[in-house]
Amino acid sequence: MMNEDKDLGPRTKTFAAAQVLGKQTLRAGTSVGANYREAHRPRSKAEFISKIGDCLKEADETLYWLELLLEESFVPASRLRPLVNEANELVAIFTTISKHARGIA
Repeated sequence: MMNEDKDLGPRTKTFAAAQVLGKQTLRAGTSVGANYREAHRPRSKAEFISKIGDCLKEADETLYWLELLLEESFVPASRLRPLVNEANELVAIFTTISKHARGIA
């Protein structure tokens, strides 16, 4: 009985980690769209810049969680690669929008 408990320790930790990473990815990923929607109804240019910055931050955070899921092999790479690519593209797009809005680019 004791050996079974020891064998399940790492397995249950991995399971818990996968759950946490999945929830964090979902939270950050859905936040991108919510902030983008808010950016379409800004009360000022400053608010637009702020919301686009939030989109960028959340897209980059989503990318972070996806990378962790990929590195830990919790999800097959073939399923995650398109999401990682999309997150990278969104980060690039929101970076460009943010720079243009702030007059940097």
